[in-house]
Amino acid sequence: MAKRIWNFNPGPATLPLSVLEKIKADLPVYRDTGMAVMELSHRSKDYAEIHSEAKSLLKELFSIPDGYHILFLQGGASSQFFMIPMNLLKEGQSADYVNTGAWSTKAIKEAKRFGTVNVAGSSEDKNFTFMPKNSDLKLDPSSQYVHVTSNNTIAGTQYRDFPDTGDVPLIADMSSDILSHKIDTGKFSLIYAGAQKNLGPAGVTIVIIKDELLSKCNPDLPTMLKYSTHVEKDSLFNTGPTFSIYIVKLVLEWIKESGGLEAIEAENNKKGDLLYSVIDENSDFFRCPVEKDSRSYMNAVFRLPSEDLEKQFIAEAAEKGFGGIKGHRSVGGIRVSMYNAMPYQGVKEFTDFMLDFAKKNK
Repeated sequence: MAKRIWNFNPGPATLPLSVLEKIKADLPVYRDTGMAVMELSHRSKDYAEIHSEAKSLLKELFSIPDGYHILFLQGGASSQFFMIPMNLLKEGQSADYVNTGAWSTKAIKEAKRFGTVNVAGSSEDKNFTFMPKNSDLKLDPSSQYVHVTSNNTIAGTQYRDFPDTGDVPLIADMSSDILSHKIDTGKFSLIYAGAQKNLGPAGVTIVIIKDELLSKCNPDLPTMLKYSTHVEKDSLFNTGPTFSIYIVKLVLEWIKESGGLEAIEAENNKKGDLLYSVIDENSDFFRCPVEKDSRSYMNAVFRLPSEDLEKQFIAEAAEKGFGGIKGHRSVGGIRVSMYNAMPYQGVKEFTDFMLDFAKKNK
């Protein structure tokens, strides 16, 4: 097998090597079925076990209380940008959105098609380099829901303390940091996430929806765009992304075998602390634009003294086996994505490279 690089891509992101090896072993024939997983009928007993185990593991690891439904949908988080307001906003109603970056901006744009959007807080005035403080949010108690983006892959910011929305349902796009640390899932009425950062490959979107919120959804929608359709049919109304769901199950098994969310969070904190300490201790060469209390432990962004040095840094990093570190095209710079499957060793070797590069180019 060709040598694997340290894959810091923001998504689709690195997967645990043990999971990839398991997929490889199962690929031609899954158990005693005589078929590959991707050939199994989504109505079959063998696939039903995969489907059920994935849901059970997610509920266990993420501490999802009773009274919630776990859905495996398609269309990415981007489809949830319109599906949420389509289901929950009626004419004359409004929703609160906190704008913390590109993905929040896109969600707001879609929500405006269905109702009034109150931007309850924003960090746009400082190029999304911080998370608005909860005490500064202007929440409307008559809103149908409050929407936040938990982690911003482009801006490199992350929520650690979610707003208290009282009786108003709280909804979160957790695409890029789901299952990276412990949260109180019972605080949310709906959580959604594309799987391709921390949970598996592109192709499946996780939606966790509370019964109480489900009862408020608009029943007069196209069948495939109603949450109730997918709840009633256990995400099997149509042929879903079965192979992607199978990989999600394997990743969830890996998280459990690694010690669960507590161990994953400790490892992620260790990686993030290391990288940010190198940046801060060498602030004459590396500069992180994000306010310290808002820094993401999934996607760290930083700049070098010049764009020419950044290009050289990216090129030399690639030669040494570090991939996917170029910042998003809209902001430039460097971005290091440290999702669950990126081991501490990868970050350690990368920070060693950072220090060596700085020493040679100051």
